[in-house]
Amino acid sequence: MLDRLRGRLESSLRSVGTAFARVEGSPTAWTAVGLVLAVLAAAAYSTGRYPEELLGGVLILVGGWFDIVDGAVARVTGRVSKRGAFLDSTMDRVAEVALFVGILLGRFADPATVLLALSLSLLVSYTRAKGDALGVRLAGVGIGERSERLLIVAVSSLVGLLDWGLLLVIVVAGFTFVERTYTAAKGLEGGGPEAAAAPT
Repeated sequence: MLDRLRGRLESSLRSVGTAFARVEGSPTAWTAVGLVLAVLAAAAYSTGRYPEELLGGVLILVGGWFDIVDGAVARVTGRVSKRGAFLDSTMDRVAEVALFVGILLGRFADPATVLLALSLSLLVSYTRAKGDALGVRLAGVGIGERSERLLIVAVSSLVGLLDWGLLLVIVVAGFTFVERTYTAAKGLEGGGPEAAAAPT
């Protein structure tokens, strides 16, 4: 949902990309900034106190901004590449794992809840990556993409209800995983044994 909104704001994002490219023209550098902010948020969560929970939510929102910046800089500088896409996606997963580990250490929710939220989040990302590899576009399918999940975590942190936020993440990620799996299966229907034997 939020990713589709980005498409509608393309002209504005180009302006953002141009401005940040003047500071640093490497999209990977801005991706790294987002990763550092996620790690700092995880460290804040690991303390298990509300002021740091609030700080964690703020850092997630700021990190989300830089997640937009790296793509905008890549487009305006003509540095969109498979290497950049791979690094961006990989760092996003590292950042997400770090956040959930910090939340787990801070005991903001039952460990099983944190584990399930993280597992479903990674499964949502995996289905998109696997679908793309097999020629089925899953971007924009489902309401629990990474942007939405992180927004839920951030907002619930700001109001001190992170445990409920994680439950909501489980729900939206679960629905998105099921929807993407169904969409991919329908798209690959009749694809033959080659599709079934594709490496994981």
